[in-house]
Amino acid sequence: MELLVFGHAGARVLLFPTRTGRFFDYENWGVIESLRHQIDMGWIQIYALDSVDQESFYCFWAHPHGRIHRHSEFEEYVLNEVIPFSESKNMHTCLMSVGCSMGAFHAVNIAFRHPHLFAKVIGLSGRYDLTINVGMFSNLLDGYYSDYVYYHSPSQFIPNMPESKQLDDLRSMDITIVCGKEDPFIENNRMLSESLWQKGVQHKYYEWDGLAHKAKYWKLMLPMYI
Repeated sequence: MELLVFGHAGARVLLFPTRTGRFFDYENWGVIESLRHQIDMGWIQIYALDSVDQESFYCFWAHPHGRIHRHSEFEEYVLNEVIPFSESKNMHTCLMSVGCSMGAFHAVNIAFRHPHLFAKVIGLSGRYDLTINVGMFSNLLDGYYSDYVYYHSPSQFIPNMPESKQLDDLRSMDITIVCGKEDPFIENNRMLSESLWQKGVQHKYYEWDGLAHKAKYWKLMLPMYI
């Protein structure tokens, strides 16, 4: 697994790539440059991660159980390798989970599952339930369902989350969710936001005009919300 590190100090930011994306995409698209001031000032240090989407959710020849299992292995990589690596470079106590598009799923999913590790999460243009069919976007698990699927679907497990330390930690997290009003997954975003409110989880939820699902929008969003 490869990654890129931008910055010398500040809050550690795990930046998850878009659908089947690579660790260098955000730099190539100018998204990193849009955060240059925050990086140079030592306010944030970005860890641009690679993905295994083509081995997990978008590996359509594999059985859905194998897809979700591969995703679980990716999560273990982030928890057991990336986060300790970031701590070895920078002991700042604030850890953020951030992503756009499919990266928003990864960012929100891991932060909501392990809220004791993260101080802040930002999901831009995300999809938080991979089992739904919306327009041209199909169920990424072909109808397969299991506990693994449930517990990796934020808009499914949040409404049923019991009172617990996990929920208390979630209530302490700085949460920002942003989606375009014409984004195919706008209703999924609205449902997730409503579920958070029902659980007493304070958060910021914004809807941008249009689809707002391209790098040119994320370059505007990230400096505002990070």
